[in-house]
Amino acid sequence: MRGTALVAHGGGPTAVINASLVGVIEERSRHDEITALYGARYGIKGVLEEDLIDLDREDPELIELIARTPGSALGSCRYKLKEQDYERILAVFRAHNVRYFFYTGGNDSMDTTLKVARLARASGYELRAIGIPKTIDNDLAETDHCPGYGSAALFYACALRDIGADIRELPGRVSVVEVMGRNAGWLVAATALARRNADDAPHLIYLPERRLSADRFLADVEAVYRRLGYAVVAVCEGQRDERGEPFGADLIAADGFSHELAGNLAHVLSQLITRRLKLRARSEKPGLLGRSSAAFVSPSDQAEARLCGREAVRAATAGISEGMVTLVREAGPGYRIETGLAELERVANAERLFPQEWIHPEGNDVLPAFLEYVKPLTGEVAPRPRLRAVPVGRRL
Repeated sequence: MRGTALVAHGGGPTAVINASLVGVIEERSRHDEITALYGARYGIKGVLEEDLIDLDREDPELIELIARTPGSALGSCRYKLKEQDYERILAVFRAHNVRYFFYTGGNDSMDTTLKVARLARASGYELRAIGIPKTIDNDLAETDHCPGYGSAALFYACALRDIGADIRELPGRVSVVEVMGRNAGWLVAATALARRNADDAPHLIYLPERRLSADRFLADVEAVYRRLGYAVVAVCEGQRDERGEPFGADLIAADGFSHELAGNLAHVLSQLITRRLKLRARSEKPGLLGRSSAAFVSPSDQAEARLCGREAVRAATAGISEGMVTLVREAGPGYRIETGLAELERVANAERLFPQEWIHPEGNDVLPAFLEYVKPLTGEVAPRPRLRAVPVGRRL
């Protein structure tokens, strides 16, 4: 089928989303049936507004640099489509003879891709729509992991390693670090990679999949502080209390999809520590740094993101539609990955939470099985060297 291909980005950018874009661009050149490749500016809103750019006219040398650039080169959006929007999308597709649609994003973006594909099919318009996975939250169903996760996990592991070194050498404090991830604990769990020794930070890791009471949290912190004289806590922004409610006083409407988040969780917890335990505590919230830092791109994450872009084009030109590219971990020793395809219907709006069997029975750490899963996705988290600190005998 000959026609134009259109690629767009949805949701929050990552450090490697542009690698997937470049994968689409480079694979498109191998398929004559794709007569042109357009990019939609600022996601699906760019389609609605017919704000399109011609990617075939970009400098190849620039494109290679874009592959290593964080953020979304096309621009992205968080926009929940209204009923009337779908007809407008189809009208734009018809006007530009768009026959191949590639949408890079998370759960909500996969839902959008599926709905657009179904409308085209119901309208008798031949369209091949393929989702390209992207989310630092690592919560997409049907795939071993998601492009964007490995790099964000590496960032947070290194951040906790370095915060731990700071707190360790100026003891008497508690640091609470808020990690992104919404309802899934995959990202906060990865902070465990910061540790080489039993007493290394983070000393406590809390995941939304395991509910937490204020009393239990305070008891955990106090126990670590008594043992070490300081404590570093990693907690996911979507942490739930014992009632299943978001843990934190201030709730914000995160985006148009109404994902409920505690807007200042680390601050709330640090204030709780100060008020109840009478300890010095401060909060840290790296926020967007966690998903946008070019300094912490995982090589395997970048390569796999690019691969997903290429595979999306291959799938569509092979006649497949309403699917999402997946990453499949091969069994056996070592780390090897291959790609697959999942039906969008099984992915759209589904949420893959962190497995309970990888959470410590105490609910404040993760188990070694998770570390074996995540290490190949981030690459090495190098430990910080320490002085031998050989004491000099006292003379007074």
